[in-house]
Amino acid sequence: MTTTEETPTTTALAKFVDPLPIPRRLHVDRADPAPRLTFRTVGVQARLHSQLPPTPLWTYDGEFPGPVLDVHRGQRLHVTWENGTTTSYPAVDAFLADAPGNPSLAMNDPGIGLAQPVKGVAALPAWHVTHLHGAVTGGDNDGWMENAVLHGDAQLSEYPNDQPAMTLWYHDHAMNVTRLNVFAGLAGMYLLRDDEEEALRLPGGDREIPLIVCDRNLETDAAGRFTGRLLHKTSGTLPFFGPYTLVNGRIWPALEVAPGWYRFRVLNASNARTYRLHLLDEAGQVLTGTAWLIGTDSGLLGAPLPVPADGLTLAPAERADLLVDFGPFRGQALRLVNSAQAPFRGDPLPAGVRPGDPLPANRLPEPDVMQFRVADLPPTDGFRLPRTLSASYVRLTHDRLPADHMHRMLALAADADGTLGLWELGEVPASEAPTGGVQDGIVQVTDQDGVTTTYRRLARHFDDPLNWRARQDGWEVWKVLNLSGILHPVHIHLTRFQPLAIDGYDTEKFVQAQGGTAPGAPVAHLESLPIDPSLTGWKDVMRVPPGTMVTLAGQFRGASGRYMYHCHILEHEDAGMMRQFAVMPGAVMDLGGMGGMSGM
Repeated sequence: MTTTEETPTTTALAKFVDPLPIPRRLHVDRADPAPRLTFRTVGVQARLHSQLPPTPLWTYDGEFPGPVLDVHRGQRLHVTWENGTTTSYPAVDAFLADAPGNPSLAMNDPGIGLAQPVKGVAALPAWHVTHLHGAVTGGDNDGWMENAVLHGDAQLSEYPNDQPAMTLWYHDHAMNVTRLNVFAGLAGMYLLRDDEEEALRLPGGDREIPLIVCDRNLETDAAGRFTGRLLHKTSGTLPFFGPYTLVNGRIWPALEVAPGWYRFRVLNASNARTYRLHLLDEAGQVLTGTAWLIGTDSGLLGAPLPVPADGLTLAPAERADLLVDFGPFRGQALRLVNSAQAPFRGDPLPAGVRPGDPLPANRLPEPDVMQFRVADLPPTDGFRLPRTLSASYVRLTHDRLPADHMHRMLALAADADGTLGLWELGEVPASEAPTGGVQDGIVQVTDQDGVTTTYRRLARHFDDPLNWRARQDGWEVWKVLNLSGILHPVHIHLTRFQPLAIDGYDTEKFVQAQGGTAPGAPVAHLESLPIDPSLTGWKDVMRVPPGTMVTLAGQFRGASGRYMYHCHILEHEDAGMMRQFAVMPGAVMDLGGMGGMSGM
């Protein structure tokens, strides 16, 4: 048995031959005063492509992805997440050591060698806990990663759903094995509606379609034939990237559409891959003016935004609410493709390369995502794109925040051994600033005003003591400085936020091997960068590119307890790039001597 996609295969999968599956939708009855649902994890076998043998999976209620929950604002929902899984971990988890020039994810490169199965994974127990990503709910209902349950036990969760309309999703969040459990199939979508959204009369019914996108790899046997099993193969310090794109659990599917408007709820459910999505016509040209962004992770925008010619970027766990008009394309077959030239960045393509072209050296051997086949019929819908979406939407600025908001400083950095961490930083008084050479955990930063501040690392790994406590319903500004050299999508539980600023920084003076900067050699501000309009909506995941500082503002409203924030590259999260914080009533914090927070 081989466990690497570099081995030549005698089997190739045809594209666009399977219809797009539409996940089963569960509408929560608005007349039910106390709705309750039960979901049960179970191991199944399902075909991810008609030319593949059945693939073992872990699923919610036997479905991959899980059923779509459809809930209205204010419906307090109780969900029982039962662990009914009796099968062993269904995929092959394998590791390929780094080698000079190793692209690690090319589909056919026999010179690299074979990946070795990771010891112990096949015997792991099915240990699950479900997190409703983006939910405002108490800490004991949030899916704390160490509160996972074994077979026969259940997790009980209460979701108040006291939030604006948005696209949420649920997925496994078990400590140390999130990457494996989600990869095995434990993910699904959750749609939250409100009166403001329903008044827009957006396309619905069979014209509102979830698109849950993820990448996977497939195991082959010694003869190069697909076994049907998924292959979670990583390489060196790189997380998982696969050559096969699935939409709603099917590889390279096709969807028959009418020549009219559709609403697509798009979720990047990949472990690590960032997508830059384009819609192409039959000649391979990028279509513009037909797709509009109307909502981001955590709600509707104020007005529709056209999807730009250079594509719509989605990092892991990001969502996009899209309207697409197929009316001008009667009788045509359109392709949705990914052009992200490197999964850790999602940068625009280099000159001379078109969307839809493969880039195997940049871990994009197959750019195709899916196909839309537009029926050759007269348009039948009368929908018109609204000029205004959410009248309650507000674009945040620092001046709009209450005076008592709290500031935090966070660095994304690697230790000397390459272990990634979330460095919570505290300001060091100038009189106490260290002198001499580089000291571990001491970082100097010069901001856009030329002011240099010295910071001391207070915590970096999950098991470090709790360091940050937020006041319930309080506003906070987090500055997130990426010193690591790769993009990280940062997810903060409980809150939704907006970026206030994105700035470029010279991070060359940060000495990873020594864990800091030398006095007088700070990480220095280079330039203020434009904020992509698609990032100006409400978010719960923020892409932080290397060499940038992203300033976020959000409110920790509606609940209290202990929560997590982490990189949503799941291999990074499991490797320790996750931290905890607590949200408490302000009066309780003050009584316990935890107050003293002030705006800056």
